[in-house]
Amino acid sequence: MNRVQSSARLMIVSDLDHTMVDHHDPENFSLLRFNALWEAYYRHDSLLVFSTGRSPTLYKELRKEKPMLTPDITIMSVGTEITYGNAMLPDEGWVELLNEKWDRNIVKEETSKFPELTLQAETEQRPHKVSFYVKKEKAQEVMKALSLQLQNRGLDVKIIYSGGMDLDILPQGAGKGLALAYLHKKLKTEGKLPKTTLVCGDSGNDAELFSIPDVHGVMVSNAQEELLQWHAEYAKNNPKIIHATERCAAGIIQAIGHFNFGPSMSPRDHRDSDSNTENIGPGHEIVNFFLFNERWRRGETEFSELHLAGLIATCTPSYVFVHPSGVSQSVLDYTSAMRCYGDKQGKKYRIWVDQISPTEIGSNIWLLKFNKWESSGEGRRGCVATVILNKKEASEGFTWVHAHQTWLEEAGAKENKHWIC
Repeated sequence: MNRVQSSARLMIVSDLDHTMVDHHDPENFSLLRFNALWEAYYRHDSLLVFSTGRSPTLYKELRKEKPMLTPDITIMSVGTEITYGNAMLPDEGWVELLNEKWDRNIVKEETSKFPELTLQAETEQRPHKVSFYVKKEKAQEVMKALSLQLQNRGLDVKIIYSGGMDLDILPQGAGKGLALAYLHKKLKTEGKLPKTTLVCGDSGNDAELFSIPDVHGVMVSNAQEELLQWHAEYAKNNPKIIHATERCAAGIIQAIGHFNFGPSMSPRDHRDSDSNTENIGPGHEIVNFFLFNERWRRGETEFSELHLAGLIATCTPSYVFVHPSGVSQSVLDYTSAMRCYGDKQGKKYRIWVDQISPTEIGSNIWLLKFNKWESSGEGRRGCVATVILNKKEASEGFTWVHAHQTWLEEAGAKENKHWIC
């Protein structure tokens, strides 16, 4: 959270499965649209929070499967675990709060008396979460009886049913909503309460998020029955909560535009990657550059010598690109490599950037650090990139001065011939 030194302009708190991540979108296009929008316009002064029912194990598996950004904060296991940054450092204060009136052994003992409950995988059993499957027609009856039995044993618990089959038992002080309320309180104490918070969800275990005071919310178009029912009963007349007409991440983008939080046109929605927009920032420049490279190699941009000449024009004569292999290349070397036009046509080739961190190190001179990823449908490769840009005077746009890339440890196969820039 220390990355943003003052109150974040916007904090997005989003569920993952069927909200940020659309498992019915094989190209992951809505997720990639959100990624480009966030990195171009919001990453530098806003906070991204993922709030998921997944355990850390399943969360990390999802990150390997999908082109997801790295959040500033991760809330996992239905709001029972809060971690920060790349290292996913746990919030010890949150752990202490959840220990009150909680005994996991008693929960396991009492739930064993209900044959309707089927224990979920061991990876989903967490210090402050015990998870089961239960048939929809049995759920309410089981929840009522189980709640009473645990109360009689001196526990103060919360039972959450979602997805038409998942039943989670948590400490009463846990849950996605209370985890968010805890973060708001912590940020307020530090003088960093976000100016605006947008919560995003699709299922019953997301309902608590929408109950936090002063938040805006979006239920994606594919929201499940239990969340829609909650909305009809408790929030139907709340203008700060909308039901999007778009699925998953596209619905989140729709909400950003609906509430006028800032730019809501993803760079991926501009068919001309070279199109200028007002007040273009260094993050937008990075996103646009790699988006052009992706479209060029997919054969989606018309081949033209003018495009190659334009690339040369965006670089200083002394521009040097240090390839992850360690080989230094001039701008002419780069444009020569770009004659591979259309070599990824018909393939699931995508490029995305993550965690763009811009620093102005001189008058109109910007140093940017970020991770750059490529995927071809058969795996992915990634690198840590550092770029120096010079802001053009009296005109929009930037000139590329230097770029340096180093393979990430988890980058996968490091074949050099297909990694152009």
